[in-house]
Amino acid sequence: MTTRATTNDNTGASQIHRAERQKSTETKSAYKTTEFIVYVLAVLGVLIASMIVDQSFGADPAWRYVTYLTVGYMISRGLAKAGSR
Repeated sequence: MTTRATTNDNTGASQIHRAERQKSTETKSAYKTTEFIVYVLAVLGVLIASMIVDQSFGADPAWRYVTYLTVGYMISRGLAKAGSR
């Protein structure tokens, strides 16, 4: 929303000054957040664990857990962005 203010100068002419709306960035960029760092570490942990413990924890469950982590991360970013203007 812009705000208008009118002033009169010495010549009697009216001037309109518009106050610019300040752009607010309440949330950080996605790669600067701690939740992104935790997400990347968790994904790496799941993938490394699936390589080490191959017999009972194979590739299919590992990628399913990575998918769960990704969905959780996207929801948390959506909630963070929802709180900002």
